[in-house]
Amino acid sequence: MAPDSAPLVSIIALCHNHARFLAEALDSLVAQTYPHLEVWLVDDASTDGSAELLRRYAAQQPGWQLLRLPENVGNCRAFNEGFRRSRGAFVIDFATDDVLLPERVARQVAFMQARGPRCGMAYHDCELTDEQGRVVRRYYQRDAAGRVVRPRLPAAPQVFADVLSRYFISTPTMMMRRETLVQLGGYDETLAYEDFDFWVRASRDWEFHFQDELLTRKRLHPRSMSSKSYRPGDPYVASTIRVCAKALALCRSPEERAALAVRLRWELRQAVRFGHRAEAHQLFALLRQTIPLTFTDRALGWAAGLLKLVS
Repeated sequence: MAPDSAPLVSIIALCHNHARFLAEALDSLVAQTYPHLEVWLVDDASTDGSAELLRRYAAQQPGWQLLRLPENVGNCRAFNEGFRRSRGAFVIDFATDDVLLPERVARQVAFMQARGPRCGMAYHDCELTDEQGRVVRRYYQRDAAGRVVRPRLPAAPQVFADVLSRYFISTPTMMMRRETLVQLGGYDETLAYEDFDFWVRASRDWEFHFQDELLTRKRLHPRSMSSKSYRPGDPYVASTIRVCAKALALCRSPEERAALAVRLRWELRQAVRFGHRAEAHQLFALLRQTIPLTFTDRALGWAAGLLKLVS
């Protein structure tokens, strides 16, 4: 491994049918100014010609390795396959339809080192682009002075309660400390997506620090997770409920349980709205374990058939 002053960084580049965007994404890795990099290209059984392009880049770039999975296993397991083979002190989970700006790795390593060994993850602002690469907006809304105004950032790097109640991190901007991932055993491969679970489990014991810089471009898709939420065939809702149950077990105070209740109420309203009775039952059961139900909670539960009128 490189000396402490210049630690090795592992980029786990996950690809599943990203052929349209792949060259731009991989070129952004080639353009990184930070020299101590290893790149694991993980092809999750692409069927669109991505594999050949990945093979070409791996052959041309020192320190790049290609791992082709024989069947599609999803982001969590695909990431773990690359992570277990990697050696870096810091790790980036890179989707190969996004773009890293040239100073991304160098700036983020310096930032994490300055925050000390309890910094388990750093995140920053990014540009959101459409499928043609045109900038739509920045992730964080800012005031006239350029300060982040919404969503409001946590006041301290101990963010466990914050991640329970709301989303404020753009996943592609994360750099994770290896020890943090090792402590968690990597991503939970039983889940359909990784970020919420990582935030909940990692923030219980590690600090998350916001770096007020623009270092990444995230590509938006019309078939994004949010567009599928609670619609027929939604692959994510069961995972969300499982992570909420994990979060409840990790809560240590009434304030943390109240923060989790904020999320559970939102998820419950979506489940009721789209007629997902089984999911609504699970979410309502978790909500009842967080804090005493409010009148509004009971009214929603009654309207959805989750409570008897006299309960």
